[in-house]
Amino acid sequence: MSALSVIWDRYAIGKTGDSPPPQQFNLLRWFSLVSLVVIASVAIGLGIISTRFVVTESIERDAMLSSQFIQSIAAAEAHHVALPSSMTMGELLDPRQDGHHPQHMLEARQRARSEFLDHISMLPDALLANIYGADRVIVWSTNPALVGKDMSGHDELEQAFSSPAQVAASYDEVSGGRAEQKFLRVPRTLFIENYIPLLDDQGNVVTVVEIYKEPRDLVQRIQRGFVLIWLATAIGGGLIYLGLFWIVRRASGLLAQQQSLLIANETFVALGEMSSAVAHSLRNPLAAIRSSAELAQELVDPPVRKNVADIISQVDRMSKWVRELLISARPLSGDSEAVEPVAVISEALHGFDQQIRHSGVRVEFHAEAAPAVVSHKVLLAQVLNSLFANAIEAMPNGGLLRIEVKPDSTGKRLLLAITDTGQGMTRKQETMAFKPYYTTKQGGLGVGLVMVKRIMERFGGKVSLTSREREGTRICLNFKVAGGRM
Repeated sequence: MSALSVIWDRYAIGKTGDSPPPQQFNLLRWFSLVSLVVIASVAIGLGIISTRFVVTESIERDAMLSSQFIQSIAAAEAHHVALPSSMTMGELLDPRQDGHHPQHMLEARQRARSEFLDHISMLPDALLANIYGADRVIVWSTNPALVGKDMSGHDELEQAFSSPAQVAASYDEVSGGRAEQKFLRVPRTLFIENYIPLLDDQGNVVTVVEIYKEPRDLVQRIQRGFVLIWLATAIGGGLIYLGLFWIVRRASGLLAQQQSLLIANETFVALGEMSSAVAHSLRNPLAAIRSSAELAQELVDPPVRKNVADIISQVDRMSKWVRELLISARPLSGDSEAVEPVAVISEALHGFDQQIRHSGVRVEFHAEAAPAVVSHKVLLAQVLNSLFANAIEAMPNGGLLRIEVKPDSTGKRLLLAITDTGQGMTRKQETMAFKPYYTTKQGGLGVGLVMVKRIMERFGGKVSLTSREREGTRICLNFKVAGGRM
C-alpha cells in the first residue's frame, strides 16, 4: 500500500468518525405499497358508494313511477263509474266497507273495484300484489291464500299508513320471516317491494297497495351500470397509480443520481483538501531526493548507478501520483473550444516514445483527417496521457497499441478507440473501473479513469470500457463534433 493511500485512509477516518451510515429509505418500494393501498381503498370505496347510489336511485325512481301509475289508475276508475266525486278508490278497495254505503251504489263500487284490481293483477313483472285495509288485514291478493291475514307490526307497512308517500325496499332473496312474501313463482334476481298508499277525500291513508316486482329490464340496467362503474373505477385507479408510479420512479432515479453526485463531490472536496496537504508535504522532499540522486549518479561507481536510477524512477512515479491526485481533485476549468484530435493524439504519443521503445510496444495509428471536437486542448491531453500510460503499463512485455479515430454514422459525433493487448480485466474489475480510488495496479490511486470520465462529461462526451482477461482492454471516447448538435 502506498503512502498516499495510507494518508487518505487516515484522512477519511478522521472525517467520517465512528458514526454508522444512515439507513437508506427506499422511496419507490414504499410508494408502490402505500399508494397501491390508498388508491385501491379510495377506488373500492367510490365504487361501493356509486353502486349503492345507482341501486337506491333506481329503486326510488321505479317506486315513484309505480306509485304514480297506480294512483292514476285509481283516480281514473273512480271517475269512470257513477260515484260521488268525494269518494276515492282507497275507500272502495275494502269490500268489508260496502255495507256502510247505500245499496244503489253497491254495483258501481264493485265494478270500479273489479276494474282496478284487474289492472293490478295484469301489472308487468309483478310477483305478488296485496291490498291492505285500514286494520292491516289483507283484503285482496293475487295469491288468494294470503287474503284475511293480519300483517300488523311490519315497519314498512306502518310507515306507509302513517305517511302519504310511497315506501320502497329491495331484496336479493325471499325472506322466510315475512309471511306476505308468498310468491306464485320464485324470483330469479333482485326484486322490489312497493307500498303505495291510497287516500280518502280528507287526505288520510285508508288502504295500501303492496306490489312485489321483479323488474328485469331495470335489473339489467343496474348490472350494466355496475360493470361500467367498476370498469371505470379500475381503469381510473390504475391510470392514476401508473402515472404517479412513473413520476416517483423517475424522481427516485434522479434522487439516487443526485445522491451519487453529491457523494462524489463530497469525496472530491475531501480529496482536494487532503491533496493540498500532501502536495505541500511531499513536493519539496521529493525534489530534494531527486536532486541528490542525480548528483550521486555522477559520483558513484557504475554498479551503483542502477540503484540510483531506480530511486529517480520511483521519485518520478510518486511525483506523478501527486500530480494526478491534484488534477482529479481540483475543479475543471477552461471553456470548451474546437480541438483537432489527431494533432493532440500525435503530441501525446510523442511524449511516450521512450516508454514505448523500452516496453517493445507497437503503435498502430493512422493520422487521417478528422473533424474538430468540442473539448479543451490541455484537458484532452491529460485524458490521452492517462489512457496511454495505462495501456503501456498493461503491456510490460510488449504488445499492440491500436488507436482508431472515425466519425459515427450521423456525422455529429467522433469516436476515438484506444485498444491494447495487455492482461485485461475481470468482469468485476470492468464494472468498477470508473469508481473513485479503485485500481488494479499495485500502489495505484485509482483516480486516472475517474479524471478521464469527468473531463469527457465536462464537454458533453462519453467514455466506455470493455475488457477481457489475457486479451486486452478497449476504451472508447465519444466526442461531440464542433459545430454539431447533441
